[in-house]
Amino acid sequence: MTAQTDLNPTPHIPCGCQQVAVYGTLRRGGSNDIRRWQPEVHWLGHCRLPGQLYDFGPYPGLVLDGSYKVLAEVYALTPDLERELDRVEEIWPVDIGEYAKHIVDVELLPLDGGPPQPTQVMIYVAQPAHLQGRAMIDADDWLEWWAKQAR
Repeated sequence: MTAQTDLNPTPHIPCGCQQVAVYGTLRRGGSNDIRRWQPEVHWLGHCRLPGQLYDFGPYPGLVLDGSYKVLAEVYALTPDLERELDRVEEIWPVDIGEYAKHIVDVELLPLDGGPPQPTQVMIYVAQPAHLQGRAMIDADDWLEWWAKQAR
């Protein structure tokens, strides 16, 4: 069997969700700020994800267990943006198994200050096999926690 090549790429499979929530380096001001490499991305507001953050060194992993309400930013999700996010999270074109996509129900806190709106967002969740030896982060805002670390 031969390896995938550019002539025979792995097809990208979109999740079908219209919004993505980012909680780590992809947030505004993070090292992978989503707006830097995808400037036409449309920021919709904030949400809180029911989960626990884990320390993966220069980036976090999220597990959906309800320990915290993790701060995330919500963006409109286009097929092109999803493909780029999957590339950054190493789900596509080759899946290394560190993250999986999940769709969760959240309350969107719109940027215009309007009332919370129930919505679905796609998120990247850390997979159990990659949590071995990772410390839990006792915080709900990864960027704030990261800024306080002496790295």
